[in-house]
This record gives sequence, C-alpha cells and structure tokens, in this order.
Amino acid sequence: MALYDWLLFLHVLSAVALVGALAVFWALVLATRPAAPLLSQSAAAGIVKPTNILVIAGTVGVLVFGIWLAIDHDDYQVWDGWILGSLILWAISGWLGDRSGKAFTRAMQPEHAAARRPGLIYHTASSVAVFAILVMMIWKPGA
Repeated sequence: MALYDWLLFLHVLSAVALVGALAVFWALVLATRPAAPLLSQSAAAGIVKPTNILVIAGTVGVLVFGIWLAIDHDDYQVWDGWILGSLILWAISGWLGDRSGKAFTRAMQPEHAAARRPGLIYHTASSVAVFAILVMMIWKPGA
C-alpha cells in the first residue's frame, strides 16, 4: 500500500472513532435522563472516561492525517475552501464538545442539574458540526 492509502485509512479510522464516540455520548445522554435514568451516575462515569480518550484520538487523528493527506495528494491543497471550512468546523466542534462535557459533568451534581440543558445544546451543536464536516469530506464542495 502506498503512503496515500495509509493516510486515508488512518484519517477515516479516526473519523469513525470520533463519530462512534459521539454516538456513545448520545446513548449516555438518553440513558441518564433525569425522568427515567437507565444508568446510574457512577456507571455513566465509567463509560465516559474511555469514550473521552476515543474522542481525543479521533479528533487529533482526523486533523493530523487530514492535513497530511492534503499536503501529500497533488489534487488537494490545505487552503481549498472545503478543507478550510472543515478545519473551522473541526475547531468549533471541539470547543462545543468541551463545553458539553463540562456542562454534563457539572449536571451530575444534584444542585446543578439545570446544567444538563446547556450540555445538551452544546452536544447537539457539536454533533451537527461533525456531520457538516462529514458532508464536506464526502462531497468536497468546490473541489
């Protein structure tokens, strides 16, 4: 396999890790609803730690291997509009995901249960940003 094939494989693998971790977090959001919790806070906390590692690995991987791909492949440039748009959305999604995690962590304390709502908003926005990145990566608008 050529370098390009390895870079593409690792880039897509990182994207799968990131999207999979987001799906796990959505499952946790649903499973820890205050009205009908399916998981205890301690059980959810045990799932959050490895999932955070998966998010970090996926987030860093898509960035590193994606930029490397753009540099390695002659048809793409890092300053192509769809790549710049993806990089901007990557940064926004990361910020939103961090805010979501902090809000949900705070909401685990009974006196701060209201923090769950902003956590849900941040997580939804982060998921939409990741979906928009996937759309740009697949259809490459303007390329």
